Amino acid sequence: MPRMNQRSSSPLPFMKMHGLGNDFVVVDARTREIPLSQALIRGIAHRHTGIGFDQLAVISKGTGDAHLTFYNADGSTSAACGNATRCIARYLMAALGTKKLHLTTDRGDLEARDSGNGLTSVNMGQPQLAWDEIPLSHEMDTLSLPIDGAPVATGMGNPHCTFFVPDVNVIDLASFGAAHEHHPLYPQRTNVQIAQVTGPNHIRMRVWERGVGITLASGSSSCATAVAAARRGLTGREVTIDLDGGTLSVAWRDNGVWMTGPTMHVADGTLTAQFIESFA
Repeated sequence: MPRMNQRSSSPLPFMKMHGLGNDFVVVDARTREIPLSQALIRGIAHRHTGIGFDQLAVISKGTGDAHLTFYNADGSTSAACGNATRCIARYLMAALGTKKLHLTTDRGDLEARDSGNGLTSVNMGQPQLAWDEIPLSHEMDTLSLPIDGAPVATGMGNPHCTFFVPDVNVIDLASFGAAHEHHPLYPQRTNVQIAQVTGPNHIRMRVWERGVGITLASGSSSCATAVAAARRGLTGREVTIDLDGGTLSVAWRDNGVWMTGPTMHVADGTLTAQFIESFA
């Protein structure tokens, strides 16, 4: 785990990656301690005065090939980030010369693999369907929440609230997502998805991520939406999901929810000592 609140005058290397426009700053803490205060995380996230990201991911040593820790743009933590996991898995597989990885996260152990044709898959584990695992504030039917629109609640290491609607394009996601992220039924806040079934096993989905806002894609949200659609009987357990940033394939199998899609390693850079120390 990275050490928090440590002042450092050393420059900090980072990588910029994205999965379908869901973008990340990734730092490698396997050989050095990383000085990550909450203020510094928010500073890096700023798209005008920092680098900009939806999530920041830290690679550290773990019981498997690596351990991944995720932070949202507001500095809060997230146990899971599917697209960042796929991006980092692609990077590590190339570095290690392997086509399979065992990764650990606060969500649990995850398996990743090279699926060929430039695609990377990750098993995000079994969904959390019980109210106290997601978690919700009290016992209720997670398949139909007592919220206008009767959304589905799902846990994928982080909480999700999925609304099935006739047309995702007519909803003002900025206000809709912000209003529901802090709904009192979700004590840890929630990611919010609006989803439209557009064909057999085909879904159009848009997402508001807690601690971030509107994002072009979200891996864990895609998994949660696939699970919610299958539970509702709207689709089968293998679906194609079209997001603002591109398309993911999601399969809810006996051993977990597998997500497959492209990744991009955009650039390598270095945060200067001056920038880091401005948040000390």
